[in-house]
Amino acid sequence: MIDKVSMTSTRIPYMNEQAKSSLATGLAEQPTQTSLRTQLLQQADKVFTPDRVETSFPSRIANALNSVADAQNEAAKITRDYELGREQDLSKVMVNQQVSSLGFQLTLNIRNKVMTAYKDIMNMPV
Repeated sequence: MIDKVSMTSTRIPYMNEQAKSSLATGLAEQPTQTSLRTQLLQQADKVFTPDRVETSFPSRIANALNSVADAQNEAAKITRDYELGREQDLSKVMVNQQVSSLGFQLTLNIRNKVMTAYKDIMNMPV
């Protein structure tokens, strides 16, 4: 195996000895590919472990509806505050209104898709 310091010093002949020694120390402290692989596998195990609590579909839907309702309430509150002069940032008001509007539109579109699927299932011959 080629010495990393000698290989570096041949590429960069103008380096002083202090720079060469700090470069050698830095290269020596770098983790090898196997240890990087091990670290990545450990991180992946932490992220993809099955110990996370799985929530049911109805609870996820309820959480999504609650978050849309919270966004609408927050947009109404900040709009009221702007109208009363308590809030001065118009861009913040507009962004909150857009977030609220997008959440409502998404919820409405999901409801329409669910209703269409329900009607299709009800119209299927048995």
